Amino acid sequence: MDTDKLVSQKNSKRRYVVAALITVVAAVFLIVLGIHMDSGDAKVADARVLSAGMVVDASTNKPLAGAFVTLDANETAQTDENGLFQIKPEIKKVAARAYGYTRAEVELASQQGKSPVEIKLKPFLPKALYLTVYGIGDRKIRTAALKLVDETEMNSLVIDVKGDKGIIPYKSSIPLASEIGAQKVITVKDMKGLVQSLKDRGIYTIARVVVFKDSLLGQVRPDLAIKTADGKIWHDRENLVWMDPSRKEAQNYAISVAIEAAQNGFDEIQFDYVRFPDHKGLLFGIANTEENRIKTISGFLGEARKQLTPYNVFVSADIFGYVAWNLDDTQIGQKIDRLAPAVDYISLMLYPSGFQWGIPGYRNPVANSNRIVYLTLKKAHERTNLPTIRFRPWLQAFKDYAFDRRHFTGVEIREQIKAAEEFGSNGCMLWNPRNAYTPDGLKKKTASKSADIS
Repeated sequence: MDTDKLVSQKNSKRRYVVAALITVVAAVFLIVLGIHMDSGDAKVADARVLSAGMVVDASTNKPLAGAFVTLDANETAQTDENGLFQIKPEIKKVAARAYGYTRAEVELASQQGKSPVEIKLKPFLPKALYLTVYGIGDRKIRTAALKLVDETEMNSLVIDVKGDKGIIPYKSSIPLASEIGAQKVITVKDMKGLVQSLKDRGIYTIARVVVFKDSLLGQVRPDLAIKTADGKIWHDRENLVWMDPSRKEAQNYAISVAIEAAQNGFDEIQFDYVRFPDHKGLLFGIANTEENRIKTISGFLGEARKQLTPYNVFVSADIFGYVAWNLDDTQIGQKIDRLAPAVDYISLMLYPSGFQWGIPGYRNPVANSNRIVYLTLKKAHERTNLPTIRFRPWLQAFKDYAFDRRHFTGVEIREQIKAAEEFGSNGCMLWNPRNAYTPDGLKKKTASKSADIS
């Protein structure tokens, strides 16, 4: 081949390669530049279309950092250190809640021209009375409880929406509730209307959902029930059946009841019997190890909280008192530091009668109600490093059954309340299974109202 021609061809190839490289580099540069420009334009556009919201303390007008925000039930956010959050233009309703406060919501149509949109939350410490499936439906019992709310420091009610035997005391839209006989006893004709009437009186409402103790579901769905070593359905001391906590269908049923309670207007959903039974030799759908138990209970509460998020409700769980002291899961799947992230409030059951072995320094719990409550809350605080406002204890308002059979009168009740207040908890709750409460030990309000309610 001619040498000059060969050199010419090589030079031509070099020029082609160089030109191609320049073209590629230029194209990449333009693409990158375009991306940067698009990103900048997007930020500018966002600045034009996004508006601001602010959550504030209603009593001080100071911004609330870390408040939970729900936007049209589809999106969630938390306020920054200045109490601010962003609102997209298509959002029509914003709801918010924060620890130690009530919850609130605003329709954005009513906030035209306001910048930022402001949601005011009232500081609130619930002090509650518990009413059973039958107690809430009994006019005499309900009126007596409301009279105490009107005349004393009590300001809240814990109401069974799924009781210890599985009964749902109102007309439920959940098909499974009717299928298993949970609707055979209806004590409340209109739960949504009742809840609204309570809220109109300024009463904070807590829906108690008994989770894994459910004879009605167990009898119809024995495949979901806890079994003994020989494969038979296990019954507890009350001859009641428990659901296997590892069974998703059992979990989902409890969550569906909780969601319906949120739809009925309750401020808070409280899960009780959210644990494995404290009985040995039982069979579950998973290996009965501590880690499996912990993952099951914490996982259930986490999933429940996730599904309840669109409703802007608080979520709490009733926990054994000794869980605050024990380093293991107390053989029931409750380990306090693992439960904490899944709930808003931890409701330790601090009945002195339930502390059979006492606590360090106090071997007679019923003679030391104040110390049992305070020191157990303190231990829970140390174990979790949570703010004290994240705890709301159950207190004993019933006769002792484990020590000297004393009646818990105003003295013991006041001492327990004082302990919770000294600790700085999110209020407290009084438990009496018969719903028999008196004003003894309770501070009186300065004015009272009529306690009658339909």
